[in-house]
Amino acid sequence: PLVNKRFLVQSLCDGFLDLAVALPFPTSVPYYSTTIILVTVASRLALFPIALWGRNRVRRLENVVLPELERLKPIISKHVLDAMKKEGTPRELLVPATLQRIHLSRMIEMVKSERKRLIAKHKCHPFLSMVASPASQLPVFVVMSMMFNRLAYDPTPFDSEAFFTLTTLNHPDSTWTLPILLGMITMANVESNNWLMTAVQRDRLRKMEEQRAQQLAAGGKPDIQPHRIIKSAMNGLSVVRIFLAAVSPGSVVLYWTTSATCGLIQTWVLDY
Repeated sequence: PLVNKRFLVQSLCDGFLDLAVALPFPTSVPYYSTTIILVTVASRLALFPIALWGRNRVRRLENVVLPELERLKPIISKHVLDAMKKEGTPRELLVPATLQRIHLSRMIEMVKSERKRLIAKHKCHPFLSMVASPASQLPVFVVMSMMFNRLAYDPTPFDSEAFFTLTTLNHPDSTWTLPILLGMITMANVESNNWLMTAVQRDRLRKMEEQRAQQLAAGGKPDIQPHRIIKSAMNGLSVVRIFLAAVSPGSVVLYWTTSATCGLIQTWVLDY
């Protein structure tokens, strides 16, 4: 397997060098750097349909499932109240605060059950929608990072080309300009969902936070929120990437920065 991996990476390296030489760039254009950018953009465009598929599922969740759930909540509340009246309540529980807590607890359970049913019906599970695009991009990201890192080994034609603040493509950026830019773009990508959130989405998020607070007040367990965990991890990764990029070859940093820029543009396009 190790030999096959090395053969694959070396084959990709040879193919990249052949492509860079074959493309009809003007003599004034740094063709290795430009080819890195073009290959990165092409790979992101090739995976864009998967990101669009995931975003469409999220839209079904936001535009179909959640509004339907809001419509059903008063009905569910009345159903729970009627059921409690039919069951009867022990005398020791005839306290308004206790009755409200029981009613809220049962209502939350029924809302959760209905939410699962609607998600299954409309095929828009949030976790699958969230991880589809990153899971498809990760193998490509790893392989291409290995390829550009391998191309930076001496002897390499990368040592004869400069780009932006990179003196060569096989040495780190001594100015830290691209690494810091990479970190800022990654952070912007993480926060862009908040920037592009509509008034309806903000109101829905506020109501969900209120419901979680009510659930906790009623003695319920706090829900695990994957999107918050992922967001915190990505913010931490933004800082880590700055230091990794600062010691990585220029070719790798250029690839990472271009890929992050494509990701930010993709987020804007899908959420606009």
